[in-house]
Amino acid sequence: MSRPPSDPRGAHPDKRTLRRELLAVRRALTVDDVRETETVLARRALELEALASARTVAAYVSVGGEPGTGTLLDALRARGTRVLLPVLLADNDLDWGAYEGPGSLARVEHAGKMALLEPAGPRLGPDAVLEADVVLLPGLAVDARGKRLGRGGGSYDRVLARLEAAGVRPDLVVLLYDREVLDEVPTEEHDKAVDAVVTPSGARRFT
Repeated sequence: MSRPPSDPRGAHPDKRTLRRELLAVRRALTVDDVRETETVLARRALELEALASARTVAAYVSVGGEPGTGTLLDALRARGTRVLLPVLLADNDLDWGAYEGPGSLARVEHAGKMALLEPAGPRLGPDAVLEADVVLLPGLAVDARGKRLGRGGGSYDRVLARLEAAGVRPDLVVLLYDREVLDEVPTEEHDKAVDAVVTPSGARRFT
C-alpha cells in the first residue's frame, strides 16, 4: 500500500488536503490513461463473487479522471444484471434510474457542480438503492481498514445512512487506481467501511 502522497513520514493530512492532492493526480491523467484501465478494471471487478452473482447493482457513471465504469456497466447489463444509476438531487441526495445502455444517459448540468451523465428514464426514488445486492461507491482512496475517502459532497453518506436505517446490507465496493489504496486515510465517526476495493491489479475484500 501507499502512504498518503503528502507525507512520507506516515502522519496523515486532513481530508481536505488529501482530497486536493489525489484530485490533482487524477486531473493529470489523459483520456487514454483512463481508457486503458477501464477494461481491466471491469474484469477485476467481476472477479468478486458478490458482484458477478448480483441481481441488482447500484453503480455510477465515472467522470473526468475517475476509474472508468462504462465497460463494467455494460458487462453487468449483458449478464442480465439490473443496474441502477444515480440522479443527483438539489439537496445532494440521490434518486435512481435504470441503466439501459449508453443511449439511455443524458448529460445534466448541476449548478456549481460538475456535469454528470444520468439515466434519462423514469425516476425510481431514493429508496430504490435498498434493492441492490451490491453498491459501487465512487471514492478517492481507501485504507487497510476499508475506510473510504469520498469527494466530500455527502451524497453517498446519505445512501449509506439510508441502507443502515432500513437494515439492508449490500456489499459495498469502491473502484480505485492502485496508488489510491493507502495505509490509512483520515476518518470521522460517521465514516463507514467498505467491503471490498477493486483496482486494475485486482480485487480485495476487507475483513
